[in-house]
Amino acid sequence: MTSDPQTDPGVRNDGERSGWASLAHRDTIGIVTVLAGGVALYAMNLYFTAALMPSVVEAIGGRRYYAWAATGYLIVAVVATMLVSRSLDRFGARRSYVVAFALFGVGTLVSSLSPSMLVFVGGRALQGAGAGLLIGLGFAVIRSTLPPGAWSHAASLVSAMFAVGALLGPALGGTFAEVGAWRGAFAVLAGVSVLLGVLAGRVLVDQPTPAGAVQQPLPVAPIGCLGVAAGLLSLSVTTSGPAAVALVASGLAAIVAFLIVDARAVAGVLPRLAYARGSRLKWVYLTVAALSAGVMTENFVPLFGQQLASLTPLWAGFLGAVLSVGWTVAQMVSAGTSEAAVRQLIRISPWVVTASLVAYGLTQQQDATTATVLLWAALLFLAGVGIGIAFPHLSVAAMRSAPDGAEGAKAAAAISTTQLIAYTLSSALAGNLLAAGEDEVSAARLVVLGLAACVAVGIVTATRDGRPAQAD
Repeated sequence: MTSDPQTDPGVRNDGERSGWASLAHRDTIGIVTVLAGGVALYAMNLYFTAALMPSVVEAIGGRRYYAWAATGYLIVAVVATMLVSRSLDRFGARRSYVVAFALFGVGTLVSSLSPSMLVFVGGRALQGAGAGLLIGLGFAVIRSTLPPGAWSHAASLVSAMFAVGALLGPALGGTFAEVGAWRGAFAVLAGVSVLLGVLAGRVLVDQPTPAGAVQQPLPVAPIGCLGVAAGLLSLSVTTSGPAAVALVASGLAAIVAFLIVDARAVAGVLPRLAYARGSRLKWVYLTVAALSAGVMTENFVPLFGQQLASLTPLWAGFLGAVLSVGWTVAQMVSAGTSEAAVRQLIRISPWVVTASLVAYGLTQQQDATTATVLLWAALLFLAGVGIGIAFPHLSVAAMRSAPDGAEGAKAAAAISTTQLIAYTLSSALAGNLLAAGEDEVSAARLVVLGLAACVAVGIVTATRDGRPAQAD
């Protein structure tokens, strides 16, 4: 039975379904569930794991490798995001999604069964491979699998999954941690990925590769430099004295090598426009990277909450999600503001985040009272607001920095890549600072203040790119 456009509000005059009703239709609801579910799995896993990590360390040890659980995950996720278009061209949507869910599920199961932290980190790396594909596929597949009338609503739904993950992740992770079942938590997550993988195999189809399609070469050399940089910085956590200094110096040299090699690559990690003389795009990316370093704070908040305030895993997990809640609220409120207001929001954003994190870092103390915890929550929320008032406008600035639509789309897409790179490097830095602390309080202060110093770089870069409108 077909719908009547005159009586069905979800059907346009041309007979095509549109709006939210189009997403709930029997022909599309399965596809939408796969797309949104994949991104939700990625987002929830971030907060889910952060809430569980203190319990993982208590059970299998390896505190010095704490940051590796995030670094290994993110390094592989960066590479995987660059394989999305190649995977779709070669295998199609159905097989790409099945592989992504399988990698995520296997990695999660390995983490669940880990006897040591090094094995756990290996499982997290496999998770990262699947997660990187899932977050890229979630947006890339909308156009080819859903009717045009559903595109904008589908994109909004997929984006909303990040907020859902920020709320559900700490709740589920904290609940499992409180009952001492962190292994069971990862097993459940693996089971969800299997169910979504089966659904993807049923509702998606593989589109043939267009004749004459040319694939861009994978930027192996730049990715290699980036992986070496993150690896060296992470390894420095396990050493001390001159060896640690040498590893940190080598890691920084590898970052410089990444920028040089990437600028010369035919198909680099970042658009070539980012390296062009006089281009504003590099300032956009540097501001994004600076703010992303602030986001990395939330990976350590549950640990500090449990160690310094004796919070339960559940409440420590929610405390870790407060920054993302502030980020989400600010993005919604700041949308649609005037260009003049956007200019000011981008410029004040790093100031707000830096000041909030410095205050949060300086108030870290042993046996923190309820009032202190509430102060931490307020400061983390404010830091999230600082990030949220700028982030969506930086994406628009990236789009408008390019001379044509295709290049603008590439420039905007590289925002996610820049985020993951910044997360990877700032996570490695935070791991070094955590290991350098003489006690729990000093470690917490070093981590937070060190990440705040990274955000402070954005105070300079944001003034170089406070104009979201004109192209170069």
